[in-house]
Amino acid sequence: MDSSNTQHSPGLWALAWRRLRADRVAMPALAVVAAFLLMLLLSAGGLLVADWEDEVAVSYAPPSFVGAAPAELAATAAAGAPRPANEFDPLAEELRQLRAGAGAAGTAGAALALRQTLPLGADKWGHDVVKKTIKGGETSIVVGLVAALLAVGLGTLFGAFSGYYGGLVDDFFNWFYSVFTAIPSILMILTVAAVLQQKGVLTIVLILGLTGWTGPYRLIRAEYIKHKGREYVMAADAIGASHWRRMFSHILPNVSHVALVQLSILVVGFIKAEVILSFLGFGVPVGVVSWGSMLNEAQNELILGKWWQLSAAALAMAVLVTAFSLLTDALRDALDPKVT
Repeated sequence: MDSSNTQHSPGLWALAWRRLRADRVAMPALAVVAAFLLMLLLSAGGLLVADWEDEVAVSYAPPSFVGAAPAELAATAAAGAPRPANEFDPLAEELRQLRAGAGAAGTAGAALALRQTLPLGADKWGHDVVKKTIKGGETSIVVGLVAALLAVGLGTLFGAFSGYYGGLVDDFFNWFYSVFTAIPSILMILTVAAVLQQKGVLTIVLILGLTGWTGPYRLIRAEYIKHKGREYVMAADAIGASHWRRMFSHILPNVSHVALVQLSILVVGFIKAEVILSFLGFGVPVGVVSWGSMLNEAQNELILGKWWQLSAAALAMAVLVTAFSLLTDALRDALDPKVT
């Protein structure tokens, strides 16, 4: 028999990718998520919005696509303009040089601001809100995605061992799960935060990841209990597959759609939770911007009628969350063996 005519059936991931490409919603959502991740990498590498802290406008400058000069900036530029020189003054040249040196920075900054185009205005410190939103996305995406991966990873690992082995192993993980769920989530978050005793992105990731694994654990455990007695698992046992291989090479791909749904839910929830942690004083440290800190600042700005920072952070969060949810839903369907 000619081996060249032998047809090989595609694997799980090849079939999933084929289904994903056929989904008209999944590919645009994938493009949006990829664009956000690329933005995160460029921002983290200093190739994008590295100058987001530059003061390019007056405080609370409104959105402007034309770059018209506000009255304050026009006054600043006029004040920094050189005065006419007195030709009979023997120190005229020296005074002109001193004035030029002293006012160079202010005049240049005012001239830059006069030409600046701010699609979403400026914040209290005169920072461009668009650049601030991009920089804030670096922190919020890392917090939401990494914390969700940690929580789903722990929940999947614990649920796999608990559901597959049962017995004393299942009893231990159920006791551990009960301890975590018996304590209100806000108290658990405060407890972990008090143990870590420091601010930072890593602290937020650990707080959310170590307290958010219970939901994935419960669902993955139930799926492993259901799948471990099925024919394909018993067939793998008959041919000598190890417990580890049965757990993670045979059962896990068939329950991965459940983990993906939990990942989508937790990414959304953790991005929002970062705002709550900022309220409680466990958010990002001073000098680090995130969508959560921007929304926190926007509360006081709304009283003054300054809506643009809130709109920028909320819009960026809504676009990412919607695209990520649509992508994970499509990926769940692509990986679900029940979907033909």
